[in-house]
Amino acid sequence: MITTIGFDADDTLWHNQTIFEDAHQRCCALLARYHDRAAVARELYATEMRNIELYGYGIKAFALDAIETAIRLSKGRIAAEEIQQILDLARDMLAHPVELLPGVKEIVAALAATHTLLVITKGDLRDQERKVAASGLMPHFRAVEVLSEKDGEAYARVLRKHGVAPAEFIMVGNSLKSDILPVLGVGGAAAYIPYHLTSTHESVDSAAPAGHARFAQLAGLGELPAALARFDSV
Repeated sequence: MITTIGFDADDTLWHNQTIFEDAHQRCCALLARYHDRAAVARELYATEMRNIELYGYGIKAFALDAIETAIRLSKGRIAAEEIQQILDLARDMLAHPVELLPGVKEIVAALAATHTLLVITKGDLRDQERKVAASGLMPHFRAVEVLSEKDGEAYARVLRKHGVAPAEFIMVGNSLKSDILPVLGVGGAAAYIPYHLTSTHESVDSAAPAGHARFAQLAGLGELPAALARFDSV
């Protein structure tokens, strides 16, 4: 029986990728006088992938990657005012209001009455904690776990910390790479709720494991209670 539900925060509880998509577009526009937008986008993505092991994920990492990209593409000619615009862009992202996805407030409150809830996400610790607090959902969660990477080892560590057996756990998220496949790999259940935008960092060659007994793909969070009932009846 599933007793504990883990939620990815970004694009599962609230909108996030749209903020990053807008920031990427604004960054490409800023650097358009040095290179065309497609070249800027390619270089920025390459810089982000190269630096993930150093900077991790999140807005602060994006700002550092964007500044590095700007310096390289401009061959060092980038003006201080333009670097300031990148910093202002990152500050705007950090100050962006939290916008819950439809029905999240009511569904999370209802599930908290019957299950232990955890936020398990990755990114910048301070920013993620700010968003959870601003969302108004924090009273429903036992803990917020912000991981540097969401792989099988990290999930196993979180489950041990909270005394939860993998068979009693389900992870809910929008990334096959980070939320679904690692949890299935350690014996948990997983509910995949695709978001209309997906970060290129989260791309994976594997398809959704539709035939897996512990997997469900949902159209929205409102279908989660029924999915939990199906898992518990097996």
